[in-house]
Amino acid sequence: MRILFLSRWFPFPANNGSKLRIHNLLRGLSQHHDVTLLSFSDQPEVSREAVKSQSVCSDVHVIPWHEFDPHSLRARLGFLSLKPRSVIDTFSREMAEKITELLSTRQYDLVIASQLSTAAYHPYFRHVPAVFEELEIGLSLDDLRRTLDWKKRLRLSLTWFKLHRYLSRLLDSFQAVTVVSKQEEQLVLENFPKVKRVQVIPNCMNMDEYTDVHRDVRPNTLIFTGSFRYYVNYDAMKWFVGEVFPLILEEVPSAELIITGDHADLPLPPCKNVTLAGYVDDVKSLIASSTVALAPLLSGGGTRLKILEAMAIGTPVVATSKGAEGLGAVPGEHLCLADDPRQFAENIIHLLGDVRLRNRNSKNARQFVAENYDWHGVMPFFLELVERASGK
Repeated sequence: MRILFLSRWFPFPANNGSKLRIHNLLRGLSQHHDVTLLSFSDQPEVSREAVKSQSVCSDVHVIPWHEFDPHSLRARLGFLSLKPRSVIDTFSREMAEKITELLSTRQYDLVIASQLSTAAYHPYFRHVPAVFEELEIGLSLDDLRRTLDWKKRLRLSLTWFKLHRYLSRLLDSFQAVTVVSKQEEQLVLENFPKVKRVQVIPNCMNMDEYTDVHRDVRPNTLIFTGSFRYYVNYDAMKWFVGEVFPLILEEVPSAELIITGDHADLPLPPCKNVTLAGYVDDVKSLIASSTVALAPLLSGGGTRLKILEAMAIGTPVVATSKGAEGLGAVPGEHLCLADDPRQFAENIIHLLGDVRLRNRNSKNARQFVAENYDWHGVMPFFLELVERASGK
């Protein structure tokens, strides 16, 4: 079967959660089907040959990505439209024309559109069966629920109204929709009861890639992996550095916090022993060398690949309830959970000082990921979904 895969993220290198998911989906699909990748590029230079060299895709095309600018003319004019402003502002004529060109020169059996950023181009592939891969509405609803300021709530209510109206029409055009968790599935079914099919395809790990990661643990080292361009990560670190880490330093003065990813020049509360590492070539080794991995997320939807990756490597995790939402991990057995700053700090301090507890959590967590979140076990369900959606 010939598949055209549309991606918001160029999946090589797979250096964030979205890219990692897309990379693994492409790898699984390519073992059974002929896959063409048409992707936006989120970086100045991308290597199409790098994807081809891994035998992931038979053909690769890349289109420049235009980041949403709420102050642009198109975005401002979007206030007058019933479409979401982000969809209007990020629209790429080049992407639309490339989709049209590919479909006119080659017959495809299915289009897989990853995330709303590419599903929005459905008018240009409407005559081909299609799957909306990774729909997420939990973040929008969560922001709306958490907001107390009436002005912000009014703005978010308008944003949700537009998004709901837009998706109500768009989803009807797809043969199937995937989500990453049971919670997200429930939200979709509650808000879009006419959707044809929703299936949970969780974020997973390829456990084969984590069997030989060398662990040379540095004492009292904490790590958080995630770009601040995703505001959920930035909010998490503002909370942790401002309210939690000072409590840890009172008990463990030598504790060090390492934050990887693009920090977007965003400020954090003043605090010692914090290192902004930026982009790291080998983040697995850095996670493996850390004593504790952090996921202090306060909002957002989906499931957290940063938690699964740390678990797969064997680095104990401390998370908030929101951070671990949807995973099904058992607190105290697979990871530590806390939502209060004092309790979050105490969990970390306890782990830093108890090697037996760390080893137990590490062993349990690795087994948990291997049994529930390994792509080898989940990919057959995605392949079955693809076959049924195509009608083949």
